[in-house]
Amino acid sequence: MSVENLSAVGIVTAAVLYMLAFLTHVVEWASVRGVEHPSHKARLRSETWGRMGLNLTVLGAICATIGVVCRGIAAHRLPWGNMYEFVTSALLFVVIAYLVLVAVRQVRWMGIAVTLLLAVGNGLAATVFYVAVAPLVPALHSVWFVIHIVAACIAAAALNVGAIASIMYLISMNARAKAERTGIPVRGLLAKLPSPESMDTLAYRAHAIGFPIWTFTIAAGSIWADYAWGRFWGWDPKETWSLVTWVVYAAYLHARSTAGWRGRPAAIIAIIGVACFWFNFIGVNLIFNGLHSYAGI
Repeated sequence: MSVENLSAVGIVTAAVLYMLAFLTHVVEWASVRGVEHPSHKARLRSETWGRMGLNLTVLGAICATIGVVCRGIAAHRLPWGNMYEFVTSALLFVVIAYLVLVAVRQVRWMGIAVTLLLAVGNGLAATVFYVAVAPLVPALHSVWFVIHIVAACIAAAALNVGAIASIMYLISMNARAKAERTGIPVRGLLAKLPSPESMDTLAYRAHAIGFPIWTFTIAAGSIWADYAWGRFWGWDPKETWSLVTWVVYAAYLHARSTAGWRGRPAAIIAIIGVACFWFNFIGVNLIFNGLHSYAGI
């Protein structure tokens, strides 16, 4: 088996393991769904499924790491030359950030959303975005390109963690609002989620880290653009959507610090922000023609 094929197998295996982890987390939640006071046996069963999901996620991260590293070895360069490589690398940063948070903050409650993102993302990479190893186009031969992509991957990790925390915050708030209307207490794992305030704080801190890194990503990209194309900014579709994403996240941070916009409104803006992020990362390459078209399929 060639190193390139080993890389592809690593990404496919990671996608399968992430999907199994997602399904395992679904069972974890479903096993105590609607139960106000689950028995010790039910709690133990749910905990076992949760740990199994985490272990599968770790295995998936190992396989994804093998896939990304082997891709670089096969290409004799850093594996960031096309959309397939961008997506697999960014998702590797996301899963690493999640696993670090699990170790230091016990955020396994994010697992069901994180593993779904990882499974879908790596699955699309393996089945739709995959391209054979090829040399870099001349525009990518710059240290600023490397800096630009590394910063983008780190920003991806922080911003996606923040978005998932915002999604879980909204789910928790909706469950609590329903409980207040019906008089039926929140049950199952929803009752064991951290307080909405702590999830909102986690989302804010993740975005507070991701936003300046995304700002630096755009700045590094501008320097690279001047090196590659002789201008810092040209309103290329990728550049435009990078700015749109930046504006949305700036609005989130402003909303988060403004009375009356905290909580639900800010969380919705965060979700819009991550949608813009992934559209910029993937959708722009598929829909528009521009100087970044080399990054498409």
